[in-house]
Amino acid sequence: MLARTIAEIVEFTTTLLALAGFGYSLFALWAARSFLKPEAPARGDFCPPVTILKPVKGLDPGMDEAFASHCRQEYAGEYEILFGVSSLDDPAVAAIERLKAAFPERSIRVVECPENLGPNGKLSNLVQMLPEARYDHFILNDSDISVGPKYVARMMAPMADARVGLVTAPYRGRAEASFGSRLEALGIATDFFPGVLVARYIERGIRFGLGSTLAFSRLALVSSGGFEPLVTQLADDYELGARIAKAGFRVHLSHEVVETSIPRYKFGEFAAHQLRWARTVRASRPGGYFGLVVTYGLAWATLNVIASAGNPVSLALFSVVFLTRLGMALGIGAGILGDRQVMRYLWMLWPRDVIALGLWAWAYASDTVVWRGESFKLRRGELVSESASRRNSEPAGR
Repeated sequence: MLARTIAEIVEFTTTLLALAGFGYSLFALWAARSFLKPEAPARGDFCPPVTILKPVKGLDPGMDEAFASHCRQEYAGEYEILFGVSSLDDPAVAAIERLKAAFPERSIRVVECPENLGPNGKLSNLVQMLPEARYDHFILNDSDISVGPKYVARMMAPMADARVGLVTAPYRGRAEASFGSRLEALGIATDFFPGVLVARYIERGIRFGLGSTLAFSRLALVSSGGFEPLVTQLADDYELGARIAKAGFRVHLSHEVVETSIPRYKFGEFAAHQLRWARTVRASRPGGYFGLVVTYGLAWATLNVIASAGNPVSLALFSVVFLTRLGMALGIGAGILGDRQVMRYLWMLWPRDVIALGLWAWAYASDTVVWRGESFKLRRGELVSESASRRNSEPAGR
């Protein structure tokens, strides 16, 4: 009797959550429709000089081509590329030297950033790079980001409006030949970016940044408090956008799509990376993270089929949820982001969503993240090393 009651409760709960997932997929498609409205035409006379900031560490897949794509820009103004490394012995320096030899007409410089200013090495480098920048408009992105030839022009265009303090860009993942890499690319295209579009629609704009690209003015950066407060933050891209928005500037989500290279993750590496990402989102947007429970409609519909022993109603519900989930994946992932891999790996959508629900729940089990081989505790989005956390928790006098 008790087992039957539990099964009925699970069946009822998963029915509601599967229906919520169905509604979410439809809402995401509606939000995508809103995003597809044409952007305002760019002002041809607004081409400010730009410093592209690229903190780097080690070698990434496709790094040479990613770097080269930044040198093929069709931009009427001047721009420079500033690379920041913790040491001139870093292997990335050789890749930068190859870039300089291939594009001698471009202004490309390397800045050594020897000081360790906090646990976020990227931000530590940026603090030390900024004084070397020649210009007052910046584009910040990672070493594995590949861009199109009009990238700089399209990132700068919205900033002709002085109210726009930051421009950020959608991105898709280029997967390597491993199950974990393909799962992550699929998640970016069919889960992460739909969530961004939903947040943009609900909040009537975007109030955070995406790590794929952060384009901003020196005025907006200074008004937000600069890079220094971010050296302890894990979600530095999110925080920079949020702080610029809080300073009174608008954040613009561009239609320009960039591409990131995803490592050849083994499944365990994929799960660890996703878990770190999940705990980062939970620390940055706790309410929004809890709300993600409704986005796993396909996983909930699967559990509903199991709880109901496969009755016809649950199978019909699964079919409807599955079709709307496919529609969202194809409409946003393949349609807006132009990710051709979505069609190829569409069969992985079901296992990916089931795994994602498990990782969503697992993120609540701990505040620990592993980043660059070191364990940290997340405290309101800030990184605190576990060794420091243990010392602070020990009784005085021990």
